[in-house]
Amino acid sequence: MRRPTLHDVAAEAKVSIKTVSRVVNGEDNVSAGVRERVQVAVDKLHYVPNTLARSLKVGLGDTIGVVMDSIADPFFASLTSAVEATALEAGLNVVFGSTGFDHGREREQVDRMVMQQVRGLVLAPVRGDHGYLTRYRERVPTVCVDRSIEIEGYDTVVVDDYGATRHGVEHLIAHGHRRIAFVGGNDRYDTINQRMVGYRDCLEDAGIGVEERLVSHDDAETAQAEDAVLRMLEDNPDVTAVFSANTRASLGVVHGLHRARRTDVAMVSFGDFLLAETLEPGVTAIDHDPVAIGEVATAHLLARLGLGDGPPVPPSQAGERVVVPTRLIERGSGEIEVAR
Repeated sequence: MRRPTLHDVAAEAKVSIKTVSRVVNGEDNVSAGVRERVQVAVDKLHYVPNTLARSLKVGLGDTIGVVMDSIADPFFASLTSAVEATALEAGLNVVFGSTGFDHGREREQVDRMVMQQVRGLVLAPVRGDHGYLTRYRERVPTVCVDRSIEIEGYDTVVVDDYGATRHGVEHLIAHGHRRIAFVGGNDRYDTINQRMVGYRDCLEDAGIGVEERLVSHDDAETAQAEDAVLRMLEDNPDVTAVFSANTRASLGVVHGLHRARRTDVAMVSFGDFLLAETLEPGVTAIDHDPVAIGEVATAHLLARLGLGDGPPVPPSQAGERVVVPTRLIERGSGEIEVAR
């Protein structure tokens, strides 16, 4: 049987050979609609690009892909580094792509990597329809990290966002705090939504109740969180503690507390960050270890590829959910007692 060529794909998709080549090579200057037509033609014809020359040129060889929100994010930078280190030990190279937390861009990155013949993927999924992944299920094992997707049958490595948040808020309550603010909310992030629920349930179960004016939304980034905590302290000067929902927001909360000269306000951060222990006071943090998440995710991917300790695990047996433990690191900010 004759192997399909670029000409065949171009004819099927009704585009030029040059356009097919751009899509296959992962170039950006192709519209989403045309890229989809080419991808459908590739799947229909079972076209496999000849990537030997390109592999030699860019040094890919046996490669896995990593698709994350942004490698500028401290959490994902550490996670990606752990994936790379574990993959290199197994003799695999790694290519990276960022989504900017955009679902369409996520799909483009995944399609590009599949075109480049990656053997597997580690994916931090963006909320949206992930049906497009099913076309790759048999040939490109995928492990999701930090979040799950709506489709069953994909390994997922996460932490208990809800339970860890409850632990952090309970820690503040144990030190006498009753007026505890929540900063760093954003409805786009399922992880942060779970943390919000944990915060609310913890306060309700403690008989304190939730004051909506102490709950800040749409401020998951550093500058937004700094502005939010400054406004909150001005409007509610009797706030005694802040729970910050992610590391980026935590940096903003720290800046805001110091600008307001309110280092008497207790703080727990969901997520540790560089230099957190050197501040005064040191920042108490829930450590959801990105290195551990990356190592576990890569180990699962290697098992799917037959590069682990046991035999290859077929796609039909995928779907394991692994919850990596968290720990509360006490450094001082979360242990500030309420002034009597």
